[in-house]
Amino acid sequence: MKRLFYGVIAASFVFSGCSSKQYFEPEKKFSAANALNSYGGTIVDLSRDGATLKNGTYIGKTGVNQINLGEGYRFLSESDAYVLAGNAEGILKVIDKKSKEPIRAVSLHVPIVSATIKNGVIAYVLNNNAFGIYQIADNRKVVESRSGRTFAIDTRAASPMFIDNLAVMPMLDGKLIILNGANADEAKVIYLSNEKVFNNVVYLSRTGNTMVAATPKKLITIGTAGQKEYRANISEVAVDGKRIYLFTKEGEILSMNTTLDVLAKQKFKYAHFSAATAFDGKVFALDQQGSLIVLNSDLSKYKIYDLGEVESPVFITGSKLYKDGKIIELSKLGYE
Repeated sequence: MKRLFYGVIAASFVFSGCSSKQYFEPEKKFSAANALNSYGGTIVDLSRDGATLKNGTYIGKTGVNQINLGEGYRFLSESDAYVLAGNAEGILKVIDKKSKEPIRAVSLHVPIVSATIKNGVIAYVLNNNAFGIYQIADNRKVVESRSGRTFAIDTRAASPMFIDNLAVMPMLDGKLIILNGANADEAKVIYLSNEKVFNNVVYLSRTGNTMVAATPKKLITIGTAGQKEYRANISEVAVDGKRIYLFTKEGEILSMNTTLDVLAKQKFKYAHFSAATAFDGKVFALDQQGSLIVLNSDLSKYKIYDLGEVESPVFITGSKLYKDGKIIELSKLGYE
């Protein structure tokens, strides 16, 4: 009975919050009809590297793929040769792209949050904050260990990243663990944040010799100038060359250099970003109500397109935005 009582209280807070929520309502919006195509799928799950579709196939870095992941499996990541998928029982499925058939089903016993594959080596993070490295060729775990205890995580979990022989693990407790696959005892730990909850690494990438990472409350760069940080309520991060773009939950978009000096900013009142990216000198931010904001690199010019309210999860890869069964070719949309 207590559990039900607490659930009712939680629900009342949710609905009272929603009733007073204000929305981004631009005065003028343009049509994006010239950039629209249809693929007919529905996204039911997201990872940093792709999206799982309702029919069991997935969207990866190169677009929609017809390989079926199997019932109950979600897409994790892929390479040129393999697809990685996981289920609620902690089974890591490795699918050969040529045969479209599974070649491994590795029991990790705990649901997989994220995974990355390179040259037949898989780096993974589990939802109990364990991490490991698995080699496909000899079917064995090279490393498996566990970081600190976690209580609640943000669903936007970053995927591990390979840098030469190193695997960078984005942990659920605000740390990066850097492993050398050849010598697992030489692990290095970088502390990003010590928040008690919702402290997992939600973004991880590299630009030149600088590593860019974020938790829900902090953006960090690690490079020749050392470790720099910037605090914010983070919706998304995007990198285009040496520019880093930060999208906040307050509707702000900030342009920064690799040492996190703010070069420009633009605020869109009441905007709540559900997806964002940057490429070829343009910045793109999709509001939950379906307004797509396209800006130039220094955020001084922008144009807003009407894509319709966001009804299911959206995913951006390359220049394409996958939204509610449609593909929006972002490169066809300008800021003037």
